[in-house]
Amino acid sequence: MDGTRRAAHIVWDWNGTLFHDTDAVIGATNSAFAELGLAPITLEQYRELYCVPVPKFYERLMGRMPTEAEWLVMDATFHRHYTEHRVRCGLAEGADLLLAEWQAAGHSQSILSMFGHDELIPLVRGFGIEARFVRVDGRTGPSGGGKSEHMVRHLAALRDVEPGRTVVIGDALDDAVAARESGAHAVLYTGGSHSRASLEGAGAPVVDTLAEAVAAASELARGGAAG
Repeated sequence: MDGTRRAAHIVWDWNGTLFHDTDAVIGATNSAFAELGLAPITLEQYRELYCVPVPKFYERLMGRMPTEAEWLVMDATFHRHYTEHRVRCGLAEGADLLLAEWQAAGHSQSILSMFGHDELIPLVRGFGIEARFVRVDGRTGPSGGGKSEHMVRHLAALRDVEPGRTVVIGDALDDAVAARESGAHAVLYTGGSHSRASLEGAGAPVVDTLAEAVAAASELARGGAAG
């Protein structure tokens, strides 16, 4: 890096983006719902209704905000079932090659996920891609919240990364919010938790493949400061 124009940087989301765990999320959601006496939902319903903070998602499903006690039960039940389902999941199609090519081009990349940090690290390591990233951060506090504060801390911890040449690639509206509030760009991917229609309201490029996401990120980073 020349010190005057830093290399482009991608902050990757993990769940629903690099890690194709949509089936596990729906399976765990419906397993948890069954324990709580709620009707199952389809992938289409999930993508239309999902939002953060996650208790708001349950409010959309239940017609009321869950109590604190209900939320704790729902959260613990979901994560227990998700752990069982995720073992059948892998990286998104083409992800490994895209990560290698971005790194080989002299750019940097990192992961910021709201998945628990202590579980995230061995997952990333298990796929043999840990060396592709300059930093991998998962959630260290309570689950269910937004990503913006975590993004600010994540970018501040990175050396030689300029927010205006940074692009967040994720599958959720919250990724676009976190990018905007940290001065970065965003590209939103339709393969995860949100429908295309809901993502298009974020004011960021929306793509159907990770290859398209990287191409869009390259263009945005080349353009410089985020609006």
